[in-house]
Amino acid sequence: MTTPLSCIIGLSGLRLKKTESVFLRDANPWGVILFARNVKDRNQLRALTRDIRAATGRNTLIFIDQEGGRVQRMRAPNWRSFPSGEAYASVYRRDREAGRRACYLGHRLIADDLRDVGITSDCAPVLDLPQPGADPIISDRALGTSVEDIVEMAHSAMAGLMSGGVAPVIKHIPGHGRAKVDSHKALPKIDASRSTLEASDFLPFRKLNDAPMAMTAHAVYTHNTRSAVTISRKSLTELIRAAIGFNGLLMTDDLDMKALTGDLTKKTERALRAGCDIALQCSGSLADSVKVAKGAKYLGGRALERAIIAENCAEHVANFDRHAAEAEFDELMAIAPK
Repeated sequence: MTTPLSCIIGLSGLRLKKTESVFLRDANPWGVILFARNVKDRNQLRALTRDIRAATGRNTLIFIDQEGGRVQRMRAPNWRSFPSGEAYASVYRRDREAGRRACYLGHRLIADDLRDVGITSDCAPVLDLPQPGADPIISDRALGTSVEDIVEMAHSAMAGLMSGGVAPVIKHIPGHGRAKVDSHKALPKIDASRSTLEASDFLPFRKLNDAPMAMTAHAVYTHNTRSAVTISRKSLTELIRAAIGFNGLLMTDDLDMKALTGDLTKKTERALRAGCDIALQCSGSLADSVKVAKGAKYLGGRALERAIIAENCAEHVANFDRHAAEAEFDELMAIAPK
């Protein structure tokens, strides 16, 4: 079996095209990420994830963004809808044990939905700390408005996902909550001092620095460098690996986002050279995937070790009574403010 390439790529539609199957076989990207364009119903998703793994010839990690609230690619009527991160925090602020339990159960139920269709990693939870005046791209996606809220809810969310055999990805490290522009559209510049960031934005990530995977924020932290953290060796080394102490697998946010400029091959090369382990590119265009593959490299050394650890987080599924969990979850969430 060939060693995977250091990238995660998207697909174009509901079924795996022959050209995509050949690409997955020959390029062997480490992972695949799915979006709403790839989702119809359970049978279709099971077939798609089965075909992805048949093409790569291994138990490839398949990712999706299923946070709840505004960001959930698998939606009603085929799947249950889940609340936003802030909804869990609102329960926690009324009753701490109820909040922790609700967040755990919500993510355990999400894991059950994902595993049922062959998806084994969720790009969640969001650890960003929202700040007044910031762009609303994060807002209620965050697991609360204080470090305590976020840390407690994130621990519960990660436990729920991993007990269901789904590997979590914390995001957006080292913190996107102060961004005044959406990084899908432009490059945010965060001007807060290092001491301010270490006492606030960085804290949730430091408290959960044992997570198996993290996704970068496409943002500039001006006290440290003039470049986006995703392509800055200085920022990745000094802020994420040293100040936060994160030593898990580090993936980029989507390289298509307007916060980063230039050719996809060059962006891939720059991110990996800076110290990211995996380049993420989500468009689903095969031509784009080829460009990313050209800039990627075969996983090896510490990056490969981190990738294996992340894969292992999706190996074990604990016993689970879905009917009982849904009944308890609904009862707990009933105390959330409407």
